[in-house]
Order: sequence, then C-alpha cells, then structure tokens
Amino acid sequence: MSEDASTAPAASDAGVLVPDAETSVTVSHLTVSFDGFKAVDDVDLLMLKGQVHFLIGPNGAGKTTLVDALTGLVPATGTATYNGMDLVSMKANKIVRAGVGRTFQTATVFDELSVLQNLDIAGGLHRRAWGLPLARRGVAEYVESALETIGLSGLRDKPAGILAHGQKQWLEIGMLLVQDAKVMFLDEPVAGMNADERDETGQLLQRIGDQRTIIVIEHDMDFVRNYAEWVTVMHSGKLLAAGTVEQVQADRRVQEVYLGTAADAAVEGEGGH
Repeated sequence: MSEDASTAPAASDAGVLVPDAETSVTVSHLTVSFDGFKAVDDVDLLMLKGQVHFLIGPNGAGKTTLVDALTGLVPATGTATYNGMDLVSMKANKIVRAGVGRTFQTATVFDELSVLQNLDIAGGLHRRAWGLPLARRGVAEYVESALETIGLSGLRDKPAGILAHGQKQWLEIGMLLVQDAKVMFLDEPVAGMNADERDETGQLLQRIGDQRTIIVIEHDMDFVRNYAEWVTVMHSGKLLAAGTVEQVQADRRVQEVYLGTAADAAVEGEGGH
C-alpha cells in the first residue's frame, strides 16, 4: 500500500490539526479475520480530535467491521491507542467507560420512554459506572445541554417511538453526548433521511465535532462532499486512499472501485438531486 493511503497525518502536514493524545485514536496493523478471511487487513489509521472523518467504500469493504473491532464487538489483532489505552485489548463495556461510543444503522432507543428519559438513562448509567453524582432533582445540566445540541428540547416529553427517523438518530447521538463520549463512531447516520434531515445532521456533526473525534461510516456521497473534513476509503479490507474530499475524488483508484457506483446510487436515491 502506498504511504498516502494509510493515515491522516497529512492533515497535520497541511497545518490544520495535530494529534491530541486524549481524543485521537491511532490504529496500527489492525486485522480482523473470520475463518481465515481477512475482513480488515493490516489497517493503519489516525483519527483526530476536531475533525469530521468519513469512512467510505463499497459494501463489504470492512468499514463496519473496523468499527466493531475498535468498540470491542469483534476480536482483532494489532493496536488502537486511545488516551494511553489499547482499545483492541479491552472489553466493550470498558471501551464505553473510556469515552468511546457508537451508533448503529438502526437507532437503538427506548421507544416507549420519553426523549428526556432516554437521555437520563444513558447519562445516569454512565455516571453511576464512574461513581459520579447524579442530579437529585430536576433535569441535569448535561442532559439539558444535550437536548439543546441535538435540537429536541421541544420534544423532551414525547415518547421516542413517535420521533421521525432523523430525530431518532439525533437522540442516539444525544445519548452519546450525555455519556461524555470523546470519540464517536456513527454508522450511516443519514441513511433514510430526507434532504433537510441530512443537512441538520451535518450541522449537528459540525457543532459537536470541535471537541471530539467523529468518525462517520457513510455511503451518501453528497453528504460526504458537504461535511467531510477528511475521508478514508476502504476496499476489500484494506485502506485504498485518504485525503480531503477533493483529493479522494481525484484518485483514479477510488473512481474505479467506488465513486462511480456511489455517485450513481446517491443520485438515484435523491431523485436526481
């Protein structure tokens, strides 16, 4: 693999960002194998604080499996250093406690509970795990802050089950915020959203991304073009290319294996937008 395809240090070369020891994830030689098949093959990757970082690639490229390995859901070899810890060697619950969270393609919220209760439970579980004091009465300040950030203050008392698809995704991001996640992996957060919801989601990522490490798995290339600050392209378990949106779009290898079909699919899904 060529050196330019491996990691994001080029971002610091451009004078944009430098690694932050607390909220950067450095992945080295990460490999995930299933019965001899390498779903993720010797991946090196740097994920930086303050950067909305997109992982793209064809179906089966290894994007979700990579995130699964970094969040303790599948065993892997190699290392993923975060805040002095190796995520690869940790169990999933300890990874969450360390400040690493994720969402899934299908929002995992409690439909029968209110928006506020969902956030309260997520934040309460996290704080109890750390022995932190819980709010004795009223709504905790960190919950109020999350409600405002995700734009659901007006729906705080509504059951989560009545929320629109996009709003459920925002609630799930809010649940990571109240857990004080410093690293967030978001798996196709705008899948199934309309254009307005996609834009609001992109703006939400920008609002929360300044002080966090945000990694987004995404197929919607319009969304990637509008909101990605750094893009890593995977193909057949390996890193194919990395760079800004412009750099990745200009890469002939990416055009051959992914961008043509992705662009067609994006146009189809948007009715020609």
